Amino acid sequence: MGTARDGDETRQRVKFTDDRVCKSHLLDCCPHDILAGTRMDLGECTKIHDLALRADYEIASKERDLFFELDAMDHLESFIAECDRRTELAKKRLAETQEEISAEVSAKAEKVHELNEDIGKLLAKAEQLGAEGNVDESQKILMEVEKVRAKKKEAEEEYRNSMPASSFQQQKLRVCEVCSAYLGLHDNDRRLADHFGGKLHLGFIQIREKLDQLRKTVAEKQEKRNQDRLRRREEREREERMGRRSGSRNRDRRRSRSRDRRRRRSRSVSRERRKSRSRSRERDRHRRHRSRSRSHSRGHRRGSRDRSSKHKKEVWTIRK
Repeated sequence: MGTARDGDETRQRVKFTDDRVCKSHLLDCCPHDILAGTRMDLGECTKIHDLALRADYEIASKERDLFFELDAMDHLESFIAECDRRTELAKKRLAETQEEISAEVSAKAEKVHELNEDIGKLLAKAEQLGAEGNVDESQKILMEVEKVRAKKKEAEEEYRNSMPASSFQQQKLRVCEVCSAYLGLHDNDRRLADHFGGKLHLGFIQIREKLDQLRKTVAEKQEKRNQDRLRRREEREREERMGRRSGSRNRDRRRSRSRDRRRRRSRSVSRERRKSRSRSRERDRHRRHRSRSRSHSRGHRRGSRDRSSKHKKEVWTIRK
């Protein structure tokens, strides 16, 4: 499986992610593949088709979401839109070429067409079940076909009685809403079974069903991506809020530390001031003490001198 299964280096040069590779082919829904061999064969696709690249994609898609469904959906939508446009043009051409009938007759003809489609679908399903060997289920469906045929016969009688015989004999056509092919009002069961069980009609059913599936898948993946994006944004916002709160707490802590430092500095300055004032008072006391001491010493010396002078005077008086 894959481009590297035989060691062929030339095939490995183109990766399945390359823009030249058909993403619809990787998802097994390219109209060029599905309608190949029908009257609406589209020919070869302009992009690369390689089963080995599809195997590479299937392996890689198990590990990660490549979201190739969006490219494939755009491709199928463009194709189906063109098919629907052709269907509308075919309806307009039929309306211009076929004989105009009243709304009542048109509704009865529409009922016959619908029963024809039911018969064709049931017959195609019965043939498929018979080919698969499921005979009992095939027989049950054939019994349902007989019931629908009886309803169709009654509807045809109502339709025949509502318009002239000459007009009833004209082949009334209808455009298939699925594949835009023409269906006749008087087509036999074999023709209806061939159409509804044919490759063209079934191919268009496959394409339309695949498109519906891709739309659902893309919508689910886009919703999941939006939810993931919203969750990541909420996580970022929560982290930012937590960061702001943490920053606020850090600022508060810094402010608190700053206030504490200011208080400590203030207390330290106050202590220093008190110490300075205490030292100043101590120095003042010391100076006053020294001043008193010197004053006392000078007084003592003067007293001593006075006493000595007085003593000398007394001695001199006695001597005289």
